[in-house]
Amino acid sequence: LTFSQNNSSSILPKYIKMAIVKSGKVVIILAGRHAGKKAVVIKNIEDGNDDKRFSHCLVAGIARGPRKVTRGMSKKKVEKRSRTMKPFVKYVNVRHVFPTRYQVDMDLKKAVDEADLVGDKKVDVKKTLKKIFEDKYLNQKSATSEKKAAGSNYFFQKLRF
Repeated sequence: LTFSQNNSSSILPKYIKMAIVKSGKVVIILAGRHAGKKAVVIKNIEDGNDDKRFSHCLVAGIARGPRKVTRGMSKKKVEKRSRTMKPFVKYVNVRHVFPTRYQVDMDLKKAVDEADLVGDKKVDVKKTLKKIFEDKYLNQKSATSEKKAAGSNYFFQKLRF
């Protein structure tokens, strides 16, 4: 068992460090306002930066999920019930996320620019995220692989605990 020496506050073994939290991975937020909510990792900053001196990641998730849909509902009603989704985007300490086994094939890097996460631009980012999440929710069948389809299905389900 070898421990990393580069960060004095980190006592994580080297093999645990950051290999799991990658872009596109579905994670569960463990602390803060969005605790218990699912999110997708957009960008991972391993060694921190000047602003945050710890390893963290940029995540986009669902603060309020879509409403329940049954088989007997019309397409119009299904679309209306999917519009209740409310996204969030934020930086989270890596210790406050729980990586799951699921991957999602949503291209969120283009939608979320780090410079846009300040002020009024964040509202526009959330609107584009909402549109992306709604499109992906309504077209879950069109995933690139079976594994990614399972990941998007898991992402939009309510967390049961």
